[in-house]
Amino acid sequence: MADDSAPLISTAVPSSYAAIGDSFSEGVGDPGPDGGFVGWADRFAVLLSDRHPEHTFEYTNLAVRGKLLDQIVADQVPRAKELAPELVSFCAGGNDIIRPGTDPDDVAERFERAVIDLKESVGTVMVTTGFDTRGVPVLRHLRGKIATYNAHVRAVADRYRCPVLDLWSLRSVQDRRAWDGDRLHLSPEGHTRVALRAAQVLGLDVPVDPDQPWPPLPPRGTLEERRDDIQWAREYLVPWIGRRLRGESSGDHVSAKGVVDPYILKSQLESAS
Repeated sequence: MADDSAPLISTAVPSSYAAIGDSFSEGVGDPGPDGGFVGWADRFAVLLSDRHPEHTFEYTNLAVRGKLLDQIVADQVPRAKELAPELVSFCAGGNDIIRPGTDPDDVAERFERAVIDLKESVGTVMVTTGFDTRGVPVLRHLRGKIATYNAHVRAVADRYRCPVLDLWSLRSVQDRRAWDGDRLHLSPEGHTRVALRAAQVLGLDVPVDPDQPWPPLPPRGTLEERRDDIQWAREYLVPWIGRRLRGESSGDHVSAKGVVDPYILKSQLESAS
């Protein structure tokens, strides 16, 4: 176990970073200039690279959509240990928790073993809580289960001196504009706000408060909301349930991004804006 007297993070900005996880860290919902996805982890890497001379910051994104915790531990954790970056973001277990019959206590025990394994090779492991799903129709009933898992994640972070990217408390992502049309993944603005919060977790100054309120939305009628719900169910919910019933994953034929040059990515994002 880590020395309790040690700080959670180094006072220096990490010069190498690897993201491991599922669709959230891959960046699904945030289309990139090359036809892939950007996402909060890539945007966070850009924020970190800005604090270093050009081409001195190393970033690798190992996350793949649809992956369960054990798959992430088997495929991504060993690669992250080989890279031995100064910082790893570890977001996993969400796809396990939303599956019927899974036990958040059991998932948390496996999550803790992975954190211990990572800590042997990695400078800092930043762990991530799940979102508050009270506004997500298909996941609202899992709110208590997610909260239980979050409590375990925070306890693990306390035991092993890990900084916590707390998504549950990020109020700005409760707004529907923070979410993609599938209501399961963040929008580009949602990913941007998470990236800014991650930088704050490391003690960095950010240009914009990620929790600043959104501009007011015009009221929506009940009929409009019902029409949107029907369209969403037809386009996203039914296919999602179908994949679960067939034992398929959205990431079955997807490879990780691997090494990403944040300096090139920053230039692409600025050109696209």
